Amino acid sequence: MHRFRRFSVILGVILAVTASGLPAATAKPVEAVNPAPAVVPSLQQWTGGTGRLGLRPGTRVSVAPADAAALKGVADQLGTDLGAIAGWRVTVVVDATPRADDVVLRIDPAAQVGPDTAVAAKEGYRLEVTDGVDIVSRTATGAFWATRSLLQMLVRESPGEATVPVGSAVDWPNYAVRGFMLDVGRRWFDQKFVRDYVRYMSWFKLNTFQLHLNDNEITAPGGDWSKAQSAFRLASDNPKFAGLAANDGAFTRADWNRLESVAADHHVTIVPEIDAPAHARSFIEFDPRLGLNGGNSDHLDLSRPATTEFMKEVFDEFTPWFRGPAVHVGADEYPREYAAQYRQYFNDITAHVRELGKSPSAWGSLSVMSGGAAGYDRDVTINSWNNGWYGPRQAIADGYPVINTNYALLYVVPFANYYHGSGLDGRWLFDNWEPNVFPGQESVDRGEPLLRGAMSAVWNDLVHADYDGLDVHRLIEPAFGVLAQKMWRGADPGIGYPAFLDRVATLGNGPGNELIASTLTGAGDPRIGVSVDGPGPLPAGESVTVTATVTNNSATKLTNVAPKLFLDAEGVTSTVATRGSTVIAPGNTAVWSWRLTAAGTAPAGTTRAAVEVPASHRGVLLTKRAQIPIRTVPAAPPGSQHLSFSAKASASSVEAGLDRLAAHQVNDGDMATRWASAYTDGEWLRLDLAQPARVTSARLFWEAACASSYRIQVSTDGTTWRDAATVGSSTCKEDTVTLNAPEPVRQVRMQGTKRATTYGYSLYELWLFGQPAP
Repeated sequence: MHRFRRFSVILGVILAVTASGLPAATAKPVEAVNPAPAVVPSLQQWTGGTGRLGLRPGTRVSVAPADAAALKGVADQLGTDLGAIAGWRVTVVVDATPRADDVVLRIDPAAQVGPDTAVAAKEGYRLEVTDGVDIVSRTATGAFWATRSLLQMLVRESPGEATVPVGSAVDWPNYAVRGFMLDVGRRWFDQKFVRDYVRYMSWFKLNTFQLHLNDNEITAPGGDWSKAQSAFRLASDNPKFAGLAANDGAFTRADWNRLESVAADHHVTIVPEIDAPAHARSFIEFDPRLGLNGGNSDHLDLSRPATTEFMKEVFDEFTPWFRGPAVHVGADEYPREYAAQYRQYFNDITAHVRELGKSPSAWGSLSVMSGGAAGYDRDVTINSWNNGWYGPRQAIADGYPVINTNYALLYVVPFANYYHGSGLDGRWLFDNWEPNVFPGQESVDRGEPLLRGAMSAVWNDLVHADYDGLDVHRLIEPAFGVLAQKMWRGADPGIGYPAFLDRVATLGNGPGNELIASTLTGAGDPRIGVSVDGPGPLPAGESVTVTATVTNNSATKLTNVAPKLFLDAEGVTSTVATRGSTVIAPGNTAVWSWRLTAAGTAPAGTTRAAVEVPASHRGVLLTKRAQIPIRTVPAAPPGSQHLSFSAKASASSVEAGLDRLAAHQVNDGDMATRWASAYTDGEWLRLDLAQPARVTSARLFWEAACASSYRIQVSTDGTTWRDAATVGSSTCKEDTVTLNAPEPVRQVRMQGTKRATTYGYSLYELWLFGQPAP
């Protein structure tokens, strides 16, 4: 290692020169103190030094013999990850007398690692960078989180060298549970993807990964549950359970062990969930006697003692696979008319899980099922998912530890038109949310001792939709860093949302991943800047242009710059339109563009395109990647053009002021986003056209909160309006409306007259067709 520009040396030179009477004009200026490193989550405390510490080939990771049992695994993982990031082999040693320039890991049971809380004692750490790196913690977990901060601090500046800022940090989490849940019951994912998510979570210090291991289609096709998708994702070699595991994918014992080992290496706890007595079609498919209605159900028949005994046998079989301290038993959304049987099952199964040596968790359902917790086992952790089923305040008043998994804020159902089908509202979460925040006046105090933390969740309700793990990753990644920040530290007043997103993109997904890679704009090396002007919606039979501007952010020229566009959109082709320079001087830019053309038969939908920019910098290959959506839409009616996509949208109101429900969502070509109004009849939505046009028709795509009647109005000045069509009975799905507007207009609006529900008006899209005026 090498310490650069050490402040004490500079100051000594200045003093010596001044004392000798010689001029000091040539002395270097005093360096600024290093600001807090740009890590995610932000450090709780940072004391900046000056200069940077250089790590080079030969850098060692050192652990004292007395700490080897606790820290050797952490040291080995750090050595592997540091080598992957820095680009050279890192030696890990057990040494009682470490070198001054080692990265040293130490356990000190009395170390000051934050406030006097159990979570700080378990997961807090001190990290000091001087002539070497010194990491001190009370536990191996604290040391591991320190290594994540160190790796995020690293900046690769030239071949064979990486640096970190001089200074010291004290860091700890505010909450013990910082989680993510993945529904693998309804959709099987490549096991590489699941293992990668362990690594990805740990990169941002998330520590609890819940796997929802069984579930089924929400509604039985034609009322026949035997035709519904269902799956149980653990495959035992015990003949008694032959046929229980899903044929399209399941964890064997060896698979599960491998996942648990990756989790242990990254200090992430796996929480397996076996969900019953609802969501239990896979068990009923295995033995129809277990189900209500003669087996034509996804609910267990709890009136039969053999049903509960079977579920105990399932837990007996698979709980020995699980290394973590907790097992989730599900227990949500069962029919209320069987409340007494449900309560007995809840108590029997949670007690049985404890007998097996695990702590039980369950989804909060007690308000709907029984009006409260009377008679229920209280030694259970509750995932508070819905205020009506069992709100957090009532659960805490009843003495339950609570994890915030609120569906309105933290659920993602990929590509659905509900529960954040396009991903969580990261901006809202950044500005408004922390784990103590629940909707509907249910927030609790920040310091509430029974609030264990929070967990976002992916539910794969759309069992027949065509998507995979990488598609889910694209939805999850934009808000993942925000969630990690809020669960670990809370708000950081020193950074705004755009800068925070840039920070997350720069950090990427962490080292060691087998499958996933960052999909965020700006992901990759910060010495290359990439800005992509994405196209608007692409109608079938038409073309649009994608333009990428590449900037050299370094102090050395970039060479061999060769951007590539990667496109995976059915019926869409790309050709290079313009090529920029392959050599870019410091501070300069170069521009490339591509022409995208949609065939007349191109299907409508949203896919992603990526611009990847490789370049050479002082002999080192750097890359930068930017993602953009490509939204294909049907062609306009013959003799007309799409007019909406270049228009500006506005509305009389937006439900709860949420950006994800704002007016601009109705002309983006994306059927997964929508506008929603306040809950009154007279609300309106308006499109200001880019230029005057003769508008001949409109197409309105309604959400369930539709208008039963409305008018389409036009204006030339945005003040005086006249009716171009009156709709007295909406389809509440897709309305195509012919307009009586022979003269050019500049504004068009949907003026609601009567709502079909108690909610407001909600439109996925409002498309206008016609011809621009000459």
